[in-house]
Amino acid sequence: MEEIIARMFNLTSWIIPIIILAAIVLPQAVRVLREYERGVIFRLGKLHARGAKGPGLIFLIPIVDRIVKMDLRVVTIDVAKQEVMTRDNVPVTVDAVVYFRIVQPVDAVVKVENFYKATSLIAQTTLRSVLGQSPLDDLLSQREAINLKLQEIIDRQTEPWGVKVTAVEVKDVALPDSMKRAMAKQAEAERERRAKIVNAEGEYQAAEKMVQAAAMISKEPIALQLRFLQTMREISSEHNTTTFVPIPIDLFAPFMKGPPKA
Repeated sequence: MEEIIARMFNLTSWIIPIIILAAIVLPQAVRVLREYERGVIFRLGKLHARGAKGPGLIFLIPIVDRIVKMDLRVVTIDVAKQEVMTRDNVPVTVDAVVYFRIVQPVDAVVKVENFYKATSLIAQTTLRSVLGQSPLDDLLSQREAINLKLQEIIDRQTEPWGVKVTAVEVKDVALPDSMKRAMAKQAEAERERRAKIVNAEGEYQAAEKMVQAAAMISKEPIALQLRFLQTMREISSEHNTTTFVPIPIDLFAPFMKGPPKA
């Protein structure tokens, strides 16, 4: 009996250290990566030849291997407000948002120290550079073209890091108060100019129609008499106490010529 107890004690003395060792080693040897995660493995400081691993269950050699997790989902960066001087020397304050994702996890780990910070700084410098080359009118009216240009430049600079810029949007363009007042005056003057042009075009068209009507009446004198009768009918339909009766001036023509010469 004593021998059995001694053997069980010896067995227990082995099992407990094994369990403790397994509890320490297993978390370092087994990793689970989600569908949107990839793992870049370094073995004794060297990049693993197979590149990024995942998703699923990943086995590592404790102490020897080190894994760096990379998220493949789209990341959003709010570019801080930048003071920009446009090409026509107008100071504006702009901010933007950048959407990007990791397409090459190995490059994002090996070729750049901090891809997030690097992409943010590239976006800031590119924003100032591109908007500084654009006039204010293009900045306000050609927003889509400027966004595409920003995306192209930032994506070209971050491509070696395994970063793909999917979209860049300029959110807000803040103008000085003096410039806002000047633009309001300009818009008001433009509206007045258009109103005067429309009024002048209406007068021109009305005069043109009146000339055509006069030419038609001169060809057919009876049309003037019909117009006279229509005017009388319109006046008589109104409840007026006083009625004005137009008289053709042709009736007074014989009296205006004076007496015949002897």
